[in-house]
Amino acid sequence: MGEVRTTAPGKQPAADGGDTVRTPPLLPGGYDPADYAGPVVRAARDAGVSPVLLMAVLHNEAYKPHHPILERLWQWWKPGASFGVVNMHRATFERVRRAHGLPGRWEDLRDPEFAVRAAALHLQDLDRSLPQRYTRRYRRDELLALGYNTGERNMRAFARGVPPGPMARSYLRRLRDHWHRAARAVGAGEEAGGPAPADRSVRSGQ
Repeated sequence: MGEVRTTAPGKQPAADGGDTVRTPPLLPGGYDPADYAGPVVRAARDAGVSPVLLMAVLHNEAYKPHHPILERLWQWWKPGASFGVVNMHRATFERVRRAHGLPGRWEDLRDPEFAVRAAALHLQDLDRSLPQRYTRRYRRDELLALGYNTGERNMRAFARGVPPGPMARSYLRRLRDHWHRAARAVGAGEEAGGPAPADRSVRSGQ
């Protein structure tokens, strides 16, 4: 058996022959969602979603270790756990897989590039299901992030003006906190703007 590195993330070639994709570290610390800027930009472009939104979601989901070894152990202990750097549950992944003909399995979300692609397609599906008219309280990107966190049905309720619960509000606050960092990571800079305060009406561009 080869040596398992525990202090720093490794690298693996991207599936499309592009940038190398870093493996999250085994021990806490050292994980940076910006490591996946290349796959995020490509996946967002292919899915027609905002790369800043996709990167901000990765920042929101960076609260737990994502190393493939730990994820295998986590799956053994809790079969229904979420997987990958995008923290996607099996039921969500299966909907995305069927809708888009993804060749992989849920367990393959341990591959960061595949996970990022699945997340981008999920955001695309959420965007298609979100009405064009919605409450002035949120940007469209914010509603999509809430849909990613709480599910499509809740997202549509929030779009109608139903107030989100405390966990969803916390997710949204963290998204806003991460927005400019995410924009820098994908090279969007100041052009990306930022999530609007709750009392502003701003439509997000794609």
